Amino acid sequence: MGLLTEGGSVLRDWIGHAIFSRVAGPDGPDNRARIHGTPGPRWFGPDRPVRRVHGDASMFIGGLSALLLQSLHPLAMAAVAGHSGFRGDPWGRLQRTSTFLAVTTYGTADSAQRAVDRVRAVHETVRGTTADGEEYRASDPRLLCWVHVAEVDMFLRAHQRYGARPLDGEGCDAYVADMARIATALGVPDPPVDRAGLAERLADYRGELRATAEARSTARFLLLHPPVPLLARLPYGALAANSVSLLPVWASRALWLPRVPPAESICVHPLGTALTATIRWALAPTHDTTP
Repeated sequence: MGLLTEGGSVLRDWIGHAIFSRVAGPDGPDNRARIHGTPGPRWFGPDRPVRRVHGDASMFIGGLSALLLQSLHPLAMAAVAGHSGFRGDPWGRLQRTSTFLAVTTYGTADSAQRAVDRVRAVHETVRGTTADGEEYRASDPRLLCWVHVAEVDMFLRAHQRYGARPLDGEGCDAYVADMARIATALGVPDPPVDRAGLAERLADYRGELRATAEARSTARFLLLHPPVPLLARLPYGALAANSVSLLPVWASRALWLPRVPPAESICVHPLGTALTATIRWALAPTHDTTP
């Protein structure tokens, strides 16, 4: 029994290290120690829903869903395609995003503000023209708001379906309000502060959304040609399928992503639950889903 227990611990540590190093990067352990260990006031206390959501393994599915949904705004997609370098360095982009979420969610208020200031400075340099001749600026408040509401919606959907401790109605509204704190700091005017406001804001963007060739190409890259080792292809496939299943039907149709509802209920969702449970097991208690 002791050997079996030790073997299980070694396996868990190996899987946990592999996941954490991919998500957090080589500086992940140092960043985690600094983020969680530095004393001082935080934007969010330990009881806030944003901490529960962002610390759960469901974020792996929600994050991919958010990227797919965000791609449906042609100006947001043009900015990503032209400036983010996600194809050449997808893990670097993931690690930067992961670190930003960790700092603003768990770090000191001063560290969170510095992280926001850095992002805003980068946004000021991201501008250009789409293939259709439309100008875009990453600092455009309306574009920032789209990226924000798409992210919040997908993170919350993923948590409610796959999270270890789904939120009640009041907690869901509080999560949207928590995220509004970060959005305001990033330059989003009047972000929604509850689920009703979030749904209303998302609906307000429908007329601006469409799947460009860049958006569909990005979906194929993320779902069919991921930069993951061969051994990780099967679990990544389960993650990808569940990310697609979270999308609104109109969004998956726009991206030409196949959906078979009976198969989702019978196969896809159970696989997603098993996958997030495995990630949660591998990253706890000595590891975390955030840096």
